[in-house]
Amino acid sequence: MLAGCATKPVPIASAPLPARGYQWLHGSGEAALISRTAYEAMAGFVEAAQAARKAGRPIDGAVLATDASPQAPAWTACGDKPSAVVLDMDETSVLNTGANYDAARRGDPPFDAKRWDAWERGGAAYVEPLPGAVAAFARFRAAGVTPVVITNRRSANAGGAIAALAQAGLGDFAQGDTLFLAGDVAPGSGKDPRRAFVASRYCVLAMAGDQLGDFSDLFNARTLAPQSRRALALSPAIGGKWGHGWFLMPNPLYGPGIAGGFDDIFPAAVRWPGPDGDR
Repeated sequence: MLAGCATKPVPIASAPLPARGYQWLHGSGEAALISRTAYEAMAGFVEAAQAARKAGRPIDGAVLATDASPQAPAWTACGDKPSAVVLDMDETSVLNTGANYDAARRGDPPFDAKRWDAWERGGAAYVEPLPGAVAAFARFRAAGVTPVVITNRRSANAGGAIAALAQAGLGDFAQGDTLFLAGDVAPGSGKDPRRAFVASRYCVLAMAGDQLGDFSDLFNARTLAPQSRRALALSPAIGGKWGHGWFLMPNPLYGPGIAGGFDDIFPAAVRWPGPDGDR
């Protein structure tokens, strides 16, 4: 009798197999370990930087100064401002598991702004923290470092973002203080104005994101072809910041990082013709 009352998963007989990006991000140990490793490295870096500040040693902040660039970086001064870390929200602090399930079961259709708006407003119960995030956020706070989330979720849906972060076990956030949404500081989706505002109030020890634009809007310039954007990320001038102030989380599902066709991503010199000589 008890066995007959057990809850069983509802089969999704008509749904196609999830695309490989969904399978990898939500189902693989590889993705989980990359996220956890990145968060552990970030927490260790932040603790060391905070200890250096308390010992009176000068450190670089993590936010690019106005007019600086990845090719010629300079950093917003820390002074005696309190310490913070800046993190993106979606696929960085929280996994949008419910929304990604919805997209995967519908065959990964094009982005639907109205459907995403409904998710922002009512999807908080269906998110998960990125592996490693809960422990890292706790370590930030224990070190006296404030987590600040900058997200391109809509300002009108701040309540949903706050609820999702709490549901994920990442703590309480307040709009305009520790949570900045699209339009909160300046019009548009660019994050540089919000990063600059946070850096004017805090010494930002580190930043985390799943897109290069979570570190500088210059990575999202529309004039950048995929290979040029890749080269900019690998710029020697900025190379030392990755893993030492800038921490990248995995996301194969969306964003400029998955843009480009064959001609954009496969240089002609390395296109193997195959055993039959067919390119």
